[in-house]
Amino acid sequence: MITETEQFTLDIEWFFTDGNFIAFVTSAGGRLPNAISKSKENVETLANYLGDLPIICEAAINPNLSRFIKKKDIDDQYLYDYIHFGMRGFYTYDKTTPGNFADDNFHLVTIPKTPLKLNDLPSEIKAIIHTNTTFEIGEPFKVASFG
Repeated sequence: MITETEQFTLDIEWFFTDGNFIAFVTSAGGRLPNAISKSKENVETLANYLGDLPIICEAAINPNLSRFIKKKDIDDQYLYDYIHFGMRGFYTYDKTTPGNFADDNFHLVTIPKTPLKLNDLPSEIKAIIHTNTTFEIGEPFKVASFG
């Protein structure tokens, strides 16, 4: 289990699906859905496996990103992980208000040119993502339920 203290103090990488495509999210000190926080092992398994996938495409930066992040803060360092996962076929999201534990809003950072599909993954990985949580992939998104 990932405790509330860990959630509040760490930037945890987690994944979700809309049943077809997959998204990578950074928590930025925010509350995780219960389906994610209940298993630290699943979070680590997904981050390790999915982060090691090969590059399959280019990742486009959200043209509206400056609506959520100050332009001066959109640099290579900020974009690194989002581009890394975007090039592996994931839609990527960042917490809109970092460090605000109760804020549940996220914004799209990168869009893969060739999205990876859930069915492209091995069954054991697919089961963890699908079991964890499912949201609609779109921009922006709000974690509507933490059940």
